[in-house]
Amino acid sequence: MDVKQFIKKHRDEWKQLEELVTLLSKSKRSITGNNINQFNRLYQKAAQNLSYCQTYFPNDEVTLYLNGLVSKSHNLMYKDQVSSFKQIRYFFSTKFVGLLVEQWKFVIAAMILTLLGAVGAFFSVVNNPLHIYSILPPEIAQGVDPHHLGKAHGSVDSPMMSASIMTNNIKVAILAFAGGITFGLLTVYLLIFNGIILGALAALFWHYGKSYDFWAFIVPHGMIELTAIFIAGGAGLLMGYKLFAPGKFSRGYQLKYQARRSVQLLLGTIPLFVIAGLIEGFITPADIPLEVKYIVALLTVIGLILYIIIGSMRFSRIPTTADSDS
Repeated sequence: MDVKQFIKKHRDEWKQLEELVTLLSKSKRSITGNNINQFNRLYQKAAQNLSYCQTYFPNDEVTLYLNGLVSKSHNLMYKDQVSSFKQIRYFFSTKFVGLLVEQWKFVIAAMILTLLGAVGAFFSVVNNPLHIYSILPPEIAQGVDPHHLGKAHGSVDSPMMSASIMTNNIKVAILAFAGGITFGLLTVYLLIFNGIILGALAALFWHYGKSYDFWAFIVPHGMIELTAIFIAGGAGLLMGYKLFAPGKFSRGYQLKYQARRSVQLLLGTIPLFVIAGLIEGFITPADIPLEVKYIVALLTVIGLILYIIIGSMRFSRIPTTADSDS
C-alpha cells in the first residue's frame, strides 16, 4: 500500500479522533461512556498507524502529522491535573525545543536570508560610506555617529529602553511570522531588510575603525535577539512553504496545521526577546569595559546551546508510539 492509499483509507478515522480530542478537552460534560470507548478505539488505531508509518513512510508528512495526533491523544488519556505553571514550564523547556529541532531547516534558511542582506549591504557601504544614506531609512542613517558610540549611556532610561526594545523586536518577529500567509514573501523581505540594516551599520563602523566597539554594543543582546528573529522568521517560512507546496494535503489543511505549529514556535521566542531586551536595556548602555560585554555575549551563546541540548534530550524521551500504552 502506498502512502496515498494509506491516507485515503484512514483519514476519516484521524479526523474523528481530532474532533474527539478537541471535544473531550473543552468540556467535562462530553466525557460519556460512548465517547470514551470511541476515543480509546481511535487512539489505539492511530498509534498503530503511526507505528506503520514510522516503518514504511518515515520521512513523509503523514508520519509527522500522526506523531502530533497520537501525542495529543496520549496526553489527554493519561494526563494528571497539572497546574498551568507546569504546562508552561513543559512547553518552554521541552515542547518548544522539540518543534525547533524538527523545523531547523527553516530556521537556518531565515539565518541565511539575513546574512545575504548583511553581506550585500556591508560591501556596498565599505566601498562607499555614502551609500548608507540610500540603503538605510533616513531616521537610522542620519542618527548614526560612529564617534559617539556608547557615550550617551548616562542619559539613557534603561527600563524605558528595555521595554521599547522588547516591544519593537517582538513586533518584527510577529510580522516575520505573519508574512508566511503571503507564501513567505513578506517574511523573506523582512529578514533580508534586517540583514541590510545590520550589514550597513557594521560597514560604517568598520570604515571608521570602530568595529570592536560596535560589536561590543551588538553581540551581548544580539546573539539571543537574532536567534529569536531567525526562529520567528523560520516559522513564517515554514508556513509559506507549506502553502506554496502543500503536497498531498489541501492548502486549507496546511494553513490550519502549519499555522498552529508556527504559532507555537513564535510563542517560544517571547522569553528570548525578554532576555535580549533586558540585556540591551541594562548591559549594552552600561559604562563597563567592552571585554565584559563580549563575555556576556559568550555566556548567552553557551546558555542557548545548553538550552537546546537539554530540551532536545527531554523531547526525545517523550513516548510517540503505541509503546506508550504499555
